[in-house]
Amino acid sequence: MQQVLSMVRRLDRYIVPVLILAGWEAFSRTGALPAALLPAPSTVLWAWADWVFGTDGNAQTYSGRWLFDMLSSVLRVIAGFSIATVLAVSLGVAIGWSRSIEVIIEPTLQTLRPIPPVSWIPLAIIWFGIADKPAIFLVFLGAFFPILLNTIHGVKSCDRNLIRAGAMVGGGNRQLLRFIVFPAALPSIFAGLRIGIGSAWMLTVTAEMVAVKSGLGYVLWDSYYFLRYDLVLAAMASIGLLGFLSDFGIRLLMARVLHWQRNTTIRSGEG
Repeated sequence: MQQVLSMVRRLDRYIVPVLILAGWEAFSRTGALPAALLPAPSTVLWAWADWVFGTDGNAQTYSGRWLFDMLSSVLRVIAGFSIATVLAVSLGVAIGWSRSIEVIIEPTLQTLRPIPPVSWIPLAIIWFGIADKPAIFLVFLGAFFPILLNTIHGVKSCDRNLIRAGAMVGGGNRQLLRFIVFPAALPSIFAGLRIGIGSAWMLTVTAEMVAVKSGLGYVLWDSYYFLRYDLVLAAMASIGLLGFLSDFGIRLLMARVLHWQRNTTIRSGEG
């Protein structure tokens, strides 16, 4: 009985997606909208399969090219997100720890932060041309500020008593940052990484629509021009799947790095 209940709990997460797909399939088959404008999930799946495996040429020029398009987008996300992580965490720790650095740098950052990353597209194309660089630059912008702000928050939220205790036993600034402040800020930093990876994927697709000629975003936009909405939806599903897997990877890393939080949080209590 316990095993049955456990299996039912595991299936809970699939109920809503299955209901949405079933309702979508049923609505598409009613003919309320032309099938070309709202392809049924089965049609999208068929086009997606050809895009991935090249089964019947249904996806035309994109038949069997999904792996190439996926890798193009993934490499841009990895490049932009990695640069953003290194710079945002370093700068966030410095701003959170030093009042002088905060006074000098934060007003500039807070002025730049409200500017939507997509508004940088014209300048990015002028500066870097039509290639990977403007896309990586936009991914960097999308991921940078969420990671930075969460890092600053994590450092500033560090328990002052812990810092005082560390100083009392002779710890210098470097030791305090390494052994007390940075570990205490890690939960907030990981929260910023999870937000940042989502933003990175959104900006990758946006950049690929206008600044490069490859990747999932480019396929999405090109398919729109040729009224292939089944491929448009397949591209959207691909991006959602890769975004989910990226977030899952960060959560796995977070669980390993923050093992000391086990049995001390609401989430661990649910497990």
